Amino acid sequence: MKTKAHLSLYWKCQLAGWTIASLYWTLQGFLTGGFRINLALVQLLSDVLIYILITHLYRNFSLAHHWEDLDLRSLLIRILPAVLVMGILYTLITILKLYGIRILFQLNAQQSIQEFLKLNGLGIFMAGIRLMAIWLLAYHLYHYAKRALRMATEKAKIELSLKQTQLDHLHMQLNPHFLFNSLNTIKSLIYTSPNSAGRGIDLLTELLRAGLYKGETLVLPLEEELSLVKDYLELEQLRMGDRLTFKIASNRSFSNIQVPRMCIQGLVENAVKHGVAVQKNGGFIQVLLTRSPDFMCIEVISPGRLSGKNTESGIGLKNLEERLKITYAGNASFDLYELEAGQVCAVVKIPTYE
Repeated sequence: MKTKAHLSLYWKCQLAGWTIASLYWTLQGFLTGGFRINLALVQLLSDVLIYILITHLYRNFSLAHHWEDLDLRSLLIRILPAVLVMGILYTLITILKLYGIRILFQLNAQQSIQEFLKLNGLGIFMAGIRLMAIWLLAYHLYHYAKRALRMATEKAKIELSLKQTQLDHLHMQLNPHFLFNSLNTIKSLIYTSPNSAGRGIDLLTELLRAGLYKGETLVLPLEEELSLVKDYLELEQLRMGDRLTFKIASNRSFSNIQVPRMCIQGLVENAVKHGVAVQKNGGFIQVLLTRSPDFMCIEVISPGRLSGKNTESGIGLKNLEERLKITYAGNASFDLYELEAGQVCAVVKIPTYE
């Protein structure tokens, strides 16, 4: 199957630009009188071919010496003499072309080439400088913009790859942390309550299947995250008994909102470890989920007070902050503050747009 020949943007611009310029000169000749169609066609075709040749030679020279990769200052140092050289070349070729056309069409054939150069050389040279400068400016501006776009694209790819690597590292760090805590809970139940330990193993199996085995999943529906949280809290209840009670207040309409995997579970784990577990009589953990037009607000309220020691984020909260920062490009927030009546509130706000 034959493929159609594709004309590059460069050649399209070359042909269109110099054809338009030549047509403009043809129009000037038409308006000044003495217009001849055969002479106009020769002028137009020769102008397009000759000036494309001059600029194309420059392009090949520029590519061979990698001028497109230079910084602006280095490029300007090279462009200025290039404009002068191309202007001189334009002048010489244009003089020879015009003088040859005069001889071919017997137009003022008695005039010598020296006289013709003296009368028209400066005007042609200035026109050449102007045209070559415009062409060079357009050519290098295009390549400069193209290079900037390419660099921006490459930078975005590198940043995306780096973020993915960072997230993978954070998940690898978080999963053993969560697993070890769960295993310690089961271990504490083996001797005191074998039945509860058995139930704990069942819950841990569900937690592993629901959470830890989704190794490449960065976000998941809120419904799945809450299922993970409930299993974890039930596992902790087996160890702490009546000392731990909890309530999760959500709305069914939130079920499919995407949240970072193990985000709420991390907050709840922190509330159990630093809140309920250190209280003599245990305590009550409340998980509240509310939504505004642009954000989902997740609040985990637990008993306790903030001090210099427990306000320092452990591995779970530091991990969570880093994941929020990377996943939502700084548009999510995390805060930890003390409420009245001896309670601590951890708040995460994440954007709900995709």
